[in-house]
Amino acid sequence: MVDFATPEGDPDVAVIGAGPAGLMAAEAAAGHGARVAMFDHMPSPARKLLMAGKSGLNVTKDEPVATALTRYGIASDHLAPMLRAFGPAEVVDWMAGLGQDAFTGSSGRVFPAAMKASPLLRAWLARLDGMGVTLHRRHRWTGWDGDAATFDTPDGPVRVCVRATVLAMGGASWRRLGSDGTWAADSGLAERTTPFAPSNVGLRVAWSPRMARHFGAPVKNVVLSAGPLRQRGEVTIGRDGLEGGGLYPLTPALRSGHSLLLDLKPDLDASTVAARMAGGGKDSLSNRLRKCLKLSPAAIALLREWAPDGDPARWVKALPVRHDGLRDLDEAISTAGGLRFDALDVGLMLRDRPGTFACGEMLDWEAPTGGYLLTACLATGRWAGAAAGRWATSRDG
Repeated sequence: MVDFATPEGDPDVAVIGAGPAGLMAAEAAAGHGARVAMFDHMPSPARKLLMAGKSGLNVTKDEPVATALTRYGIASDHLAPMLRAFGPAEVVDWMAGLGQDAFTGSSGRVFPAAMKASPLLRAWLARLDGMGVTLHRRHRWTGWDGDAATFDTPDGPVRVCVRATVLAMGGASWRRLGSDGTWAADSGLAERTTPFAPSNVGLRVAWSPRMARHFGAPVKNVVLSAGPLRQRGEVTIGRDGLEGGGLYPLTPALRSGHSLLLDLKPDLDASTVAARMAGGGKDSLSNRLRKCLKLSPAAIALLREWAPDGDPARWVKALPVRHDGLRDLDEAISTAGGLRFDALDVGLMLRDRPGTFACGEMLDWEAPTGGYLLTACLATGRWAGAAAGRWATSRDG
């Protein structure tokens, strides 16, 4: 095993992981005067960011920080100082500094004007290059050798000795894009890590054959509820189950075993639904559901599929969803679980390993889609990177 060296000189800070949290950590550390080297086991950085941006990169949500914090559940107190320091407004200003204008959609979601992630990423990498940050690809972190981080590389194993290290290796979803969750075992921190679980993920459903004609159909403007959680939105009938933004925020309650109910007419109360159905005359049940309640064919199909007693009209306001559980971890948009906050100090430094910091999805928090995931990755990356930069450049760090 050889010691890592670059023509630019030995780095002060090593950032392991080149996703959004790692990139922001590198920027923050370099901003404090540290020489920063980034390491990633993939051949190119920020693959999950690029994938997320294919259909429009939702960077943040235009709302007060106090409102945003309610979306992070039990982790909100831990994340509060980081999001207050770098919340939605700061994210937009940061994008503008990279030459990327933003616009806010009708739902408050904020996107780059270009919609895609690639222009933002190119501008960001150019900024980091100008700050002297070096990016070393195909370097897979394998753990520690004393104070040194060790990596497998195409040229053999190397040791990296620095004053501060930032771990930004992500969660365990979308393994093909780089985050595989193996760091928990490699770091020796498994006992400080809450096991990963799927978040923002669909449900498995074993449909009857009659549902095949509705595969791919959306069911719009519905309310889903599970335990204490309630969400208005849209779901899609997929070949293997139920998907969609209306469902994803409920995954914490579904993981806890709460049943799922679907309100297909949230703007009508139960008595109004009953009265309209009673006024449908001698029409068939399907025609009354369609004409009197304006339900789509896909919504009517769900009623017929899941009505417990064979009377779909009775269950329009509270249809029990029969499913076989959440889809696999690797199919999830994000993950719950990760390195617990009690293993970290207020600067996100590992209590048992001074000079080593952690950020991003590898921490034990979760949030719904809608800009909350990326905002917290950026905020924790900036927080940990700034702390690492201060540690590395201080006289006694």
